[in-house]
Amino acid sequence: METMFLGIVVFLFLLAIFDLVVGVSNDAVNFLNSAIGSKAASFKLVITVAALGVFFGAALSNGMMEIARHGIFQPEHFYFQELMCIFLAVMVTDVILLDIFNTLGMPTSTTVSMVFELLGGTFVLALIKIAMDETGMLGFGDLLNTEKALSVIIGIFLSVAIAFFFGTIVQYISRIIFTFNYTGRLKYTIGLFGGVAATAIIYFMLIKGLKDSSFMTAENKLWVKENTLMLTTYCFIGFTVLMQILHWCKVNVFKVIVLMGTFALATAFAGNDLVNFIGVPLAGLASFQDFVANGNGDPMGFLMSSLNGPAKTPFIYLFAAGAIMVIALVTSKKAKNVIKTSVDLSRQDEGDEMFGSSGVARSIVRNTMNAGQAIAKFIPEGVKTWADKRFCKDVMVMENGAAFDLVRASVNLVLAGLLIALGTSLKLPLSTTYVTFMVAMGTSLADRAWGRETAVYRITGVLSVIGGWFITAGAAFTICAIVVLIMYYGGFIAMFAMIGLVIFLLIRSERAYSKKQKNEKANDVIFKQLLASQDVKERWSLLRQHVNNNHVDMFDFIMATYTQITDGFINEDIKSLRKAMVRTGEEKQALKKMRRKEIIGLRRIDKFAAIEKNTWFHLGSNSCEQMLYCMKRICEPCKEHVDNNFKPLSERARGEFIPVRDEMIALMTQARDVIISGDYDKADAILKDGDGLKVKISTLRRHQMNRIHDESVNVKTALVYLNILQESQELVSSWRHLLRASRMFQ
Repeated sequence: METMFLGIVVFLFLLAIFDLVVGVSNDAVNFLNSAIGSKAASFKLVITVAALGVFFGAALSNGMMEIARHGIFQPEHFYFQELMCIFLAVMVTDVILLDIFNTLGMPTSTTVSMVFELLGGTFVLALIKIAMDETGMLGFGDLLNTEKALSVIIGIFLSVAIAFFFGTIVQYISRIIFTFNYTGRLKYTIGLFGGVAATAIIYFMLIKGLKDSSFMTAENKLWVKENTLMLTTYCFIGFTVLMQILHWCKVNVFKVIVLMGTFALATAFAGNDLVNFIGVPLAGLASFQDFVANGNGDPMGFLMSSLNGPAKTPFIYLFAAGAIMVIALVTSKKAKNVIKTSVDLSRQDEGDEMFGSSGVARSIVRNTMNAGQAIAKFIPEGVKTWADKRFCKDVMVMENGAAFDLVRASVNLVLAGLLIALGTSLKLPLSTTYVTFMVAMGTSLADRAWGRETAVYRITGVLSVIGGWFITAGAAFTICAIVVLIMYYGGFIAMFAMIGLVIFLLIRSERAYSKKQKNEKANDVIFKQLLASQDVKERWSLLRQHVNNNHVDMFDFIMATYTQITDGFINEDIKSLRKAMVRTGEEKQALKKMRRKEIIGLRRIDKFAAIEKNTWFHLGSNSCEQMLYCMKRICEPCKEHVDNNFKPLSERARGEFIPVRDEMIALMTQARDVIISGDYDKADAILKDGDGLKVKISTLRRHQMNRIHDESVNVKTALVYLNILQESQELVSSWRHLLRASRMFQ
């Protein structure tokens, strides 16, 4: 039996390694967002600074893992096997949840997930123990510590509201002072700003980042607390002078501040959130060691009172955890995916929007605009004009390819650090993830990055991320409760079955993500090059390539989907038709994003060339859109017909339709090949053959309309078939227009 539990403990540590990897991948957005978004330094340098901060924070953490030992449950009322069920369920749930969020590119909180997993697992066992208690004296208060969970819930609301509000206010004031063309206004202000920023970062590191470090004894903490004013004063004076000197030496002070802030946040993250990753396995190990020494071989008769005592983590565990976190930070592709979400939602310029619009976002934008217009009536015109000049974006100082400038990046990091330090000193459970993300959203709002063209998308994205945080709590609680229940009644078989399940899910997730990355369209790379390019001819070449690839992709999609729909109707394959409906909807959304990208690209090429090609660009885009509408109008009646189990298409109709369909696919393949090769001399012959195909389809329609009066012909099937022929004829017209537009545009 001890061997079984030893295996479970070993697996807890293996899962902890996965947890460290996926947790760092998700929480990397906390300290990398500003530096990467502003291009404060090369990606390698930013990662190096962050990695040093992560390792520094992890290695100096004193490893107090109280929350996993007795922060949620009262261990003196739980038996060894019961707690092992909870610990294993927490790790299984945590790894899967974090991996899902990383794959979706959504930042979430490791603190919230762990707390609610512990709460869910403890809650379901508490119900069982109370139901089985013959004395009737056992209650939830004896088994469960709900205060911690309640503090986390309060922290969510506080983090979101406070961080967003102060992010907006502080960035607005900073932008008024520095403007977007800040390089001409740094003569004396940069020293003061740098002094305040650097002092805030040092204060944050002392109060939050290193408060639980191994060298921070009770005497050191007391000394820091009693001399905080003196320390901050000296730091302010010293850093103000230093930053001013650096500015005179032609050093970009904002970049120094951003890198300092990145290091500070990374240190605090590793030092304080390490419990979220290794706290549960260490608690499991301590429980196993106590059981082996004192349990007498009875896992359901040995109470775990020993977990009430304090425990310090051996340095080797902290060192190993820090090393794993650094490796994960440097190598994780999913970390970049999560960072991309945060950067895109706070981006200053135009680009591809990750999220669509929602009714709530549209309502918020509409009401906010109405309120703003009402307030603007009471503001003097001179004040409004002056403020607009301070926010003039005609001359923006931004690094090439950056999403926002260094002023905003500095405010993001400094303000996030200050708010977290303030929350810590006031005993408020502010989440690092929530604060850093919402500060970034507030500063982007203040910078007028959420314009009328982007506001609904950005707000939808923010609401999606915030909703994901609450989903994390609910999913963590529910899933962990279910897993604990299965393990409790299933014993070792269920435990090891869950271990096998999590291994399978992780492998499948990694394969699916790798496949998704490989299938990423080359157009995404081309578009990024287009935005970054400074050469007009190169931009035009990249835009033509982008449009060309888009047209080829559309031909590929239409040919595959048209075949899938018609085969699904003929063979009565409802699953195939349902998939076609979903794919068509997804492609429609993708086309909208692609079209928006290409319009942005048109703005970046020579104005006269853009005007000349504008008509053909829009004709091509409209043709793509029309082809998708044809797919939808073909698929909907076919799906409804097959779903209702109506009579299938007759053999005669199949025999006459399939050759025409095959000819359609053959001509579309030829048109696609012409676009790929650029040999448009062949286009006229294909267009002529397309005209002939339309005549054939028209002939089939007339024959079918004549047959429909025959009582032996099923009316419902005949009408669906007529619709297919009608839309097929429209489809021929659309792809012919696309071929013609592609030729003229190229």
